[in-house]
Amino acid sequence: MTITPALAAVALYAGLNTLILLALMAPIIRLRGTLSVSLGDGGHPALTRAMRAHGNAVETIPLALLLITTAALFGAPAQAIHALGLMLTVGRALHGWQLSRPSAPIAMRAGGMALTLPVLLVAALGLIAHTLGAL
Repeated sequence: MTITPALAAVALYAGLNTLILLALMAPIIRLRGTLSVSLGDGGHPALTRAMRAHGNAVETIPLALLLITTAALFGAPAQAIHALGLMLTVGRALHGWQLSRPSAPIAMRAGGMALTLPVLLVAALGLIAHTLGAL
């Protein structure tokens, strides 16, 4: 398989978003140990918040990376992959940071979604249009 610049860009953003997932996972592990909670949140708001921050990222990042990867495989230019990947990465970092911290400004969370949702929409619509054009 030939590694194109677009596929190399996908690899970069897959790696960066995995680091975001690991960063969001770390507080869950720490809190579970500190609070002696092995399953669920044990009624602890801090653990609930940490779990939702990680869970939201897990619900969004894999789908976005699948769409971006498919776009690269379909021949999207590396610049488009970088644009989508950068928006996803910054968006998920902002959203995860705000959601995991009770005192962080809500604008960070809104900004994170404002960056993430267009990635999903543009990639999905681009793939649909590309596929329909090939039929």
